[in-house]
Amino acid sequence: MSTSKTVQQLQVEWVTSENFRRYGQAIFASLDGKTCDGEDAQLNLQNGIPRFYIMRLEKRGRKFHKITRHVQCTQCLGSLEGKDWFIAVCPPHNDVNEPALEEIAAFRIPGNCFIKLHEGTWHAGPHFDHEAVDFYNLELADTNRVDHFTHDFLNSHQLEFEMV
Repeated sequence: MSTSKTVQQLQVEWVTSENFRRYGQAIFASLDGKTCDGEDAQLNLQNGIPRFYIMRLEKRGRKFHKITRHVQCTQCLGSLEGKDWFIAVCPPHNDVNEPALEEIAAFRIPGNCFIKLHEGTWHAGPHFDHEAVDFYNLELADTNRVDHFTHDFLNSHQLEFEMV
């Protein structure tokens, strides 16, 4: 017996420092020589060896049914070549093992911005409409092996999301 899935649309907002604060930080350009302050990415990379790399993603679209979090470190993501992209996020309630369905939000990230995710922030993405996008990614070297927790909404709620 097959159960049908529901597609829930998420309205996308352009990211700002204010509307992204629950999930992390939106980092935009600052003048050279500016002293370090709270507008700079507040990183936690103390639990391992930092890994900074470029990942190439292809044909991602705007739909997802899995969402992931990392509780041992912050993560920074940004696109190369000025390409805009999308991410869905849910605040880190680290005492709970699944995301709060009613708190999922979707953001459009311009190509001149990167985001830093707080430890434990659930995230689905990067997603995009382009054929392929290269992203820089800052996390720990073993994040995807030892600090990678995924929730599948198809299994739990027969639910898929689409960022619109």
